Amino acid sequence: MSDVSRPSPTPARTAAVIPAAGRGVRLGPGAPKALRALNGTPMLIHAVRALAASRAVSLVVVVAPPDGAAEVKSLLDAHALPERTDFLVVPGGESRQESVKVGLDALPPQYDIVLVHDAARPLVPVDTVDAVIETVREGAPAVVPALPLADTVKEVEPAATPGEPEPVVATPERSRLRAVQTPQGFDRATLVRAHETVTDNVTDDASMVEQLGLTVVVVPGHEEAFKVTRPLDLVLAEAVLARRRLTDGF
Repeated sequence: MSDVSRPSPTPARTAAVIPAAGRGVRLGPGAPKALRALNGTPMLIHAVRALAASRAVSLVVVVAPPDGAAEVKSLLDAHALPERTDFLVVPGGESRQESVKVGLDALPPQYDIVLVHDAARPLVPVDTVDAVIETVREGAPAVVPALPLADTVKEVEPAATPGEPEPVVATPERSRLRAVQTPQGFDRATLVRAHETVTDNVTDDASMVEQLGLTVVVVPGHEEAFKVTRPLDLVLAEAVLARRRLTDGF
């Protein structure tokens, strides 16, 4: 038996892609949703900092509106971001799916794990980010953070006219349902293959991996990783930040 100690394997390197090219119409007219101010700082900056807070994340790729890459680059340059993390801004596509693909294509080859994170989830805690990364490192091809549902969910027959009564078709068993959040984590090769082969318009990247026939696993999400979509969400996000300043001192 050899006495020569083997070097420990190098941990897989992790990069994050943040698609931030959407307009955010549900928050009303004005700046794109990701650039809306939250406690005086654009939501996008909060989201970038949230992912860069993980020591495992060494690169964050921001996919900007097609005509707004220079503005987003200036925004990143103007705010204090962790020096140990690299940042890259690329112009996005017409759809979220196209923008994620653009971000994937921009990744250098040394990154084996990819996180995809909504810019509109600016307050995700670092423990959630780390849990997703660790589960991919342990061999899962795709990982999503998720929460159990508090509300009973009804499947309905959608009304032809918005606001009209809708007949209930079924009541799914709530204990088997989860509300999915981000960042979603992937083995890079798996996510690349999903984007090359799945052409349907999907709402998240994990469902693309499901269509490859691979298992997506869920890890516990966090109530503060909610999506800022409507004006009331901004009020809630401000309250979370105010509480964090009191308890964490930042």
